Amino acid sequence: MIKIKVVNTGHQQLPAYATPQSAGMDLRANIDEPITLHPMERRLIPTGLHIALPAGFEAQVRPRSGLALKHGITVLNTPGTIDADYRGEVMVLLVNFSTEDFVINDGERIAQMVIARHEQGEFEVVDELDSTERGEGGYGHTGVK
Repeated sequence: MIKIKVVNTGHQQLPAYATPQSAGMDLRANIDEPITLHPMERRLIPTGLHIALPAGFEAQVRPRSGLALKHGITVLNTPGTIDADYRGEVMVLLVNFSTEDFVINDGERIAQMVIARHEQGEFEVVDELDSTERGEGGYGHTGVK
């Protein structure tokens, strides 16, 4: 388990894992009054959290499956990436894909955050790529069965 430095400028509890094998920690809305998210509306929702991740790690902000299934609420830029050198407030870009208003209340669990290792790549220009069985087959190239 890695240590993540956090400054909590809000009034919500820190994110925590719900079970010993959870991949994500719930992020909570840190707002002064309820926010109504109208159908097809998107809003940045503050969490009050500022984090410092170790180099080689990112935090991925992902939707909560219950909000998506029950209310059509999801994270628009899924997954949202928080880089190790970002020090601003963690914000969640929610969108309402339902046909009804959705009210976000203070302290509501609005997304989950997954901490993940990553690598950086460097492009090397070549004249051609090695061949594979798949080749240039893209979207749907393997058929429906």
